Amino acid sequence: MRSETKKTEKGVPTSRPPVVAVMGHIDHGKSSLLDYIRKTNVVGGEAGGITQHLGAYEVTHTGKDGVVHEITFLDTPGHEAFRGIRERGVGVAEIAILVVSGEDGVKPQTLEALEFIKKASIPYIVAITKIDKPTADVECAKQSLAEHTIYVEGYGGDVPIVALSNKTGEGISDLLDMIVLVAEMNTIGKKEGTGTKGYIIESNVERTKGISATLIMKEGVLRKGMFVVAEGAYAPVRRLENCLGKEIEEAYPGMPVRIIGWNSVPRSGSTITLVENKRAAEVHTTEILERAKTKAKRGKTPIAGDSQEKAILPLIIKADAGGSLEAVEQEVMKRSTESVLVKVIQRGIGAINESDLKTAAGSAGAVVVGFNVDFDGPAKSIVLRGGLETGTFDVIYKLLEWLEGIIKARTPKVLSEEMTGSARVLKIFNTEKDKQIIGGKVLEGTLSGGDEFNVLRRDVSIGRGRIREIQKFKEKVSSIGKDSEFGAFVGSSIEIMPNDRLEAFKIVEK
Repeated sequence: MRSETKKTEKGVPTSRPPVVAVMGHIDHGKSSLLDYIRKTNVVGGEAGGITQHLGAYEVTHTGKDGVVHEITFLDTPGHEAFRGIRERGVGVAEIAILVVSGEDGVKPQTLEALEFIKKASIPYIVAITKIDKPTADVECAKQSLAEHTIYVEGYGGDVPIVALSNKTGEGISDLLDMIVLVAEMNTIGKKEGTGTKGYIIESNVERTKGISATLIMKEGVLRKGMFVVAEGAYAPVRRLENCLGKEIEEAYPGMPVRIIGWNSVPRSGSTITLVENKRAAEVHTTEILERAKTKAKRGKTPIAGDSQEKAILPLIIKADAGGSLEAVEQEVMKRSTESVLVKVIQRGIGAINESDLKTAAGSAGAVVVGFNVDFDGPAKSIVLRGGLETGTFDVIYKLLEWLEGIIKARTPKVLSEEMTGSARVLKIFNTEKDKQIIGGKVLEGTLSGGDEFNVLRRDVSIGRGRIREIQKFKEKVSSIGKDSEFGAFVGSSIEIMPNDRLEAFKIVEK
């Protein structure tokens, strides 16, 4: 028996699938959970096994009563670099699944995910994964949750919990039943209004199709022939694709769909607005862009000692999708140091092209980095000629390690004095202009012929000098150590006096 979605006379659904965000720490089984549910293999296509985009998938589940329910899932990355994508995902969702490994328990991104869930004020279910593993311990996982004030059912709280295996499928049907139950208890999926409401989930650029964006409708129906606006970007709805890439005629609330043919890349997380035609879309986007420029000018304030004393590392970033671009930019900016300021001079979605490389060539010391993208044909020939520092990566931590190496190499070398020895002046034997013959005793370290030294009188530096020759028992030596008395021929513009302290030093790079 299949549930029937009720519609109004205009064909607008009065109910929709709940939107569920799957969240948790890296490698705790979020993507493999969705893999099992969808009977596909997303993980196999992810570099390093890390989900680095926010995907949206629509599935159906037949409950124990034989009724078929539709559920829309969001898969959010667990790597800490993709914090913004996770926060955006839970902002769109109405139910969250907090995935916790039965082997590892609560980890840093588990707590971060919970923070987002609480901020969004949505109900959530805890899914204990990997119960097929010999080292998995569900009770220990529950204890770990309790230690971090996550109290599940049967363990002092009311948060639903399901133990499952993404490998065998045990418990997954129970999880889907729980999602349906939580949605019904919280009246999630009921029609909220008569307007149109949706969110941009992800955007990317393809050579053959141009700019596309994935969005989820929350209210209203999206049909071909409409114009969609998302902040400063717009698109005519000429082609609609579902989560399987198949063309559809209209998108109902709760459905993840892709629109192809945007005039510019829409910001991930932005809300959509429907307008009548292209002219209205252009007017709408122009107004939004002008307001954004005005706000940016008002908010721009000078920063004392901003970057004038730092070395600048100009950076051009290209990525395959909007969310990835956002995450990479946030992470590279964190790599700025006291000596080197990372400055993103250009960013974009799609392959690294000739224009990107020309921009880099026109900015001294600029670096071009690509994430999940390669160079297009003309750009490859430019790179082969050399002269530009470029790199492409499909795993974010490798990109960051590479960038940190460049920053280290670009860090200006600081010259500093390192004391090698000190001595007390006991007697002055002869003084002639800027040359003196002195006698003294080494207090610490060593003194050597040719050493530069600072002259300290009552612990205050009053000048500098150099040891031209050093003797012990009237015999010339190359150096002399602690507690030894010596005679020395020194040169200094300062007249050295008995009881002065001489501190020998060497210049080192740091």
